[in-house]
Amino acid sequence: MMKILPATEQDFDRLITLWEDSVRATHDFLSEAHIVTLRQQIRDVYMPQLPLFLAADDEGSLLGFIGCHDKRIEMLFVSPQSRGSGVGKALLSFAINELGCYLVDVNEQNPQARDFYLHMGFNQVGRSEYDGEGNPFPLLHLSLH
Repeated sequence: MMKILPATEQDFDRLITLWEDSVRATHDFLSEAHIVTLRQQIRDVYMPQLPLFLAADDEGSLLGFIGCHDKRIEMLFVSPQSRGSGVGKALLSFAINELGCYLVDVNEQNPQARDFYLHMGFNQVGRSEYDGEGNPFPLLHLSLH
């Protein structure tokens, strides 16, 4: 059985480890230097600013997490071991139904994530050549509406 709970600062180390494992499994367009830089930014800058929710099993093992702000899904990561088991869908449904989120940006070079959101009913409403940090990693802007 899985439960979704608010994450606290005490969870950040576990969350960033899961983030890195997930990124290494899905973001093959990122260099090692980008991953290292992003890891610190995500852990020390973004996580403290976002409401985060984690998915855990009955034993307390971390399965995934989501962060949302202003109706936008800012991050959704699932452990590589939990991919395909409904964790991402449960976290996304929580964000939509409980937090009112309906917008998300996804890396164009991450087709698994893009296909997941499209499968879940999102539609592309725009595209940017650069990510939020100004890197040449195009973003697809998706919306449920």
